[in-house]
Amino acid sequence: MSHDETRREFLRDIAGLCSAGIGVGLSGCATSAARPGGQDPKANLAAAAPLQTEAIDRVRFGLIGTGDRGTQHARLLCMLDHVQIKAIADPHAPAAAQAQKICQESGHAPPLLYKDGDHDYRRMLERDDIDAVIISTPWKWHCPQAVEAMRAGKHVFVEVPMATTLDELWRMVETSESTRRHCMMMENVNYGRDEMMALNMCRQGLLGELLHGEAAYIHDLRYQMKDIDHGTGSWRTAYHENHNGNLYPTHGLGPVAQYMNIDRTEDRFSTLTSVSSPARGRDEYARKNFAPEHLRRQVKYNCGDINTSIIRTELGRTIMVQWDTTTPRPYTRHNLIQGTNGVFAGFPTRLAVEGRGSYHEWTQGPAMEEVYQEFEHPLWKRLHSKAVEAGGHGGMDYVMLYRIVECLRTGQPLDQNVYEGASWSAVRPLSEASVSASGSPVRFPDFTKGRWRQTAPLPIIL
Repeated sequence: MSHDETRREFLRDIAGLCSAGIGVGLSGCATSAARPGGQDPKANLAAAAPLQTEAIDRVRFGLIGTGDRGTQHARLLCMLDHVQIKAIADPHAPAAAQAQKICQESGHAPPLLYKDGDHDYRRMLERDDIDAVIISTPWKWHCPQAVEAMRAGKHVFVEVPMATTLDELWRMVETSESTRRHCMMMENVNYGRDEMMALNMCRQGLLGELLHGEAAYIHDLRYQMKDIDHGTGSWRTAYHENHNGNLYPTHGLGPVAQYMNIDRTEDRFSTLTSVSSPARGRDEYARKNFAPEHLRRQVKYNCGDINTSIIRTELGRTIMVQWDTTTPRPYTRHNLIQGTNGVFAGFPTRLAVEGRGSYHEWTQGPAMEEVYQEFEHPLWKRLHSKAVEAGGHGGMDYVMLYRIVECLRTGQPLDQNVYEGASWSAVRPLSEASVSASGSPVRFPDFTKGRWRQTAPLPIIL
């Protein structure tokens, strides 16, 4: 993408923010309540949460995109009962063939491959023997592929973030509403053992009234810049050239939002302020690892190495969200939730609660075993051995796919609805708008159109 094309794209995003009534501290921004594109936010579309659809005894999947992530989904789906992978679409023939091989080696019939160009997935969507589609493609494809799949009558499960612009997020929300098809962003971290235990603690009131959360995705991914023709870095690196904000906000934020019942009866995101550090690490990495004439040395990386955003909710609660895939530091998602009675935090997992020993010191290490015994989430108790055996980010990927299949087979609402995926993903374009306006606050759109007040909190699944 050229600099001019990038600038036009960014200006379109800012215009969308303005037309959505999201003040960014810039002169000329309208205060209309209309969503990008001018559609009335009160348009008469049925709510997509809770969305209950017909039960599917044997869930037949189609996969779009089979790189590292899509291949992992294929492997884990083949471990589940009542599942078939009917087809795979990926223009990179070796990746499609590898996923097909995984299915065959697992004892499943070989899925049909659709690999004739970027749009061959459309032929797959015409099939009437596919119930659900998993989308594991580069970010720019998430919205168009999800919308087309829902319009073709398929339930959609899309990798994170759900989309990259507010207009795309609105399109996905409204398509789910109009087609009555699920559109779930596959935020796997919500199914992590510690995250689900923290949710159980919050539901039981252990921490008291929730006041503040901290979420992050701190993961040094500079090595991905060496992906040139294929692999995540082959397309994701360019975003560091053309954008400046939190490009990947949902891994840490999803669990904290569920702890706080965001978009579910209790609260919703209200405003966001965001700042970025200087951009240094990617240029320095390129200088050290690539020849002067290499394409990685021919560009300027403009995305700040570290982005910090603060969300304020309708109830006045606060959430700090950080993102950094550039600096040399240990991996963390923070996963901190603070209440009036105590705090739970991750990396390392630890707890401090008034009335349970001294809250001036952390309960951590071996002492946490008693905490697990008391507060382990029932779903993790049920699936623990299979999840650990299956692997996939410590078992969270297995638990997520298990629950997706379980919900589809029983016709019950999914654990994550389309509005939550949109709200969590909206941090990305909103952070860019705030950074560009020197950290001025921006307002979140209400993708539920006020219906979050009638959406029940996520229950503790047994």
